[in-house]
Amino acid sequence: MKVYGDTNSGNCLKVQWVCDHLALPYTWVAVDTLKGETRTAEFLKLNGAGQVPAVELDGGRTLAQSNAIIRYLARTSSLIPSDAFAQGKMDEWLFWEQYSHEPYIAVCRFQMFYLKKPASDLDPEKVKRGYAALARMEHQLAITPFLVGDAVTLADISLLAYTRVAHEGGFHLDGYAAVRRWIGETEEFLKLPSAR
Repeated sequence: MKVYGDTNSGNCLKVQWVCDHLALPYTWVAVDTLKGETRTAEFLKLNGAGQVPAVELDGGRTLAQSNAIIRYLARTSSLIPSDAFAQGKMDEWLFWEQYSHEPYIAVCRFQMFYLKKPASDLDPEKVKRGYAALARMEHQLAITPFLVGDAVTLADISLLAYTRVAHEGGFHLDGYAAVRRWIGETEEFLKLPSAR
């Protein structure tokens, strides 16, 4: 399997972390999104949306979208709950991550960390919605150790990617004790160095 990704992207890191945690063999193919390498004719044949991550499986089949990829890769693992309702709750968080978390936390991080914009230039609505996302996570993680209960699932891996580096987008986690605890425990589970 080939994983096409940019290690600056949390969406790509999700795929790398799942592969490494499950000891899945893969070749990492570095794609520099800032240099437009996802817009080449060759890459667009792999993923017509022109986005990373993308994986090329045996036989040339391809799959894109980070949460779809990790769900496929982990399909027979304990990272997906066996209970159908718990699976649904995991999927709820996966969909929410892409719609209500990543567009705010990750976009602010990109603007500050990569485009070197000051925090004062960030869209106040994106900042507000980023903090709303963190508040929702804090509420859940004050009730359960992980997003779907007592064990790490793909929901945790997916949301860890950008939450652990939220500070690089100007988000302060001082008032989010449960989120900070969860970041540390999920990083430890995945054997990742701390992002702080």
